[in-house]
Amino acid sequence: MIQFLGRGVAGLALLLVSYIAVGGVVSAFGAPHPRGQMVEIEPGRSLRLVCEGPKSDRPTVWLEAGAFGFAADWGGTQEALTAAGWRSCAYDRAGMGFSPKGPSPRDGVAIVEDFEKLVDLSGEPGPFILVGHSMAGLRMREYAGRHPDKILGLVLVDAATPEAALDPRMRGFVTKFASISKWAARGASLGLYKPLIYTRLGDKIDLPPAAKAEKRWAFANGRHNRTAAEEVGLWAQASDQAAKQPQFDPKWPVAVVTAGPVAGREDRKAMQAAPAKASRHGLVDHVEAATHTLLIGRRFADHIVRAVAFVAEAAKKG
Repeated sequence: MIQFLGRGVAGLALLLVSYIAVGGVVSAFGAPHPRGQMVEIEPGRSLRLVCEGPKSDRPTVWLEAGAFGFAADWGGTQEALTAAGWRSCAYDRAGMGFSPKGPSPRDGVAIVEDFEKLVDLSGEPGPFILVGHSMAGLRMREYAGRHPDKILGLVLVDAATPEAALDPRMRGFVTKFASISKWAARGASLGLYKPLIYTRLGDKIDLPPAAKAEKRWAFANGRHNRTAAEEVGLWAQASDQAAKQPQFDPKWPVAVVTAGPVAGREDRKAMQAAPAKASRHGLVDHVEAATHTLLIGRRFADHIVRAVAFVAEAAKKG
């Protein structure tokens, strides 16, 4: 019996090693060449920046990804913005995607301080339209509070707000998400996701080919996932930090784009829509057919493009 169990354990171990080895080969074969450029934000530290679209008299659109996200997440949106004549910039936060790791802790202030340096060194003229997805709603509040002179308007895409963190249900979600994120980081660090990069798990957004390759690579990358888990673990702290900044100036146009049905989620939708309702020029677009991840992909990118156009036009009139 012991001998039988020993053989079984050895067989499982061999199977696991083979699984990881095959995944490593698949991942190495599909390793992408990163788009964009590396921008040195301080001596010895750089961030990956991807700017697309024509330079014109239109404002530049800055895109901030949510939890576990980086520049690749915006591939479909940037494609649509470029087609509509907008210039947009997305980037990889420190330790995410192709950006080297930055100093800990990776809380909201640390992330926004990096973003400030990147914006200043990018050569892109302001003021800007800021677009944030999911957890990036906190970064929008932090940056806007610190640099009101650089804000033309904002687009919040199924985004979190500091006020939402006061809701017990939201606090419970954040706690569970932080726990799941830690396990996800462990799995990626062990190489367990590499054989899965070409499944739907590798890209749940619906991205163009180049961005899809980057997203699949990051999905299985240990460093990327460990940094993401650290960021999620500091969600509550980042929310508190953002809440110390003033709410968005009512004169700034704010468009809110949310995913999923309204029925049964009225309270959550109301919290998300609040920044647009508080603006003198607000727009709320509930995309009921979309999911949280698909909302920023090619299928629904036109909603974000229309929101950007609304903000720019409202700012121009105002």
